[in-house]
Amino acid sequence: MSNPLRDVEGFAWDEANSDKNWYLHEVTNTECEEPFFNLPLIVVADPKHSFIERQYYALGRTDRNRWLSLTFIIRDNLIRVISARDMNQKERKKYESSVKRNPRFSE
Repeated sequence: MSNPLRDVEGFAWDEANSDKNWYLHEVTNTECEEPFFNLPLIVVADPKHSFIERQYYALGRTDRNRWLSLTFIIRDNLIRVISARDMNQKERKKYESSVKRNPRFSE
């Protein structure tokens, strides 16, 4: 599969849900964007939840090293974050193993 982020030009925020991640998980919109600019970033298609639009999930770090799990779609070359929260234990292990397998991601 090709890189789904290849043609992305930015982010789009749904006005009706713009504060949802903050109220549910205390993740700001800015924090939601940061993992897309930091390595490592794991992005995987989520066909199980891709009913109308292709949905993805991502594991990544914010600039302050907060480890987030994000669910998003890409619409009109813009990332629309559906949900963002701290990684659970299983996700943290997967993320850590990606760093070990790819030493160039380590800082």
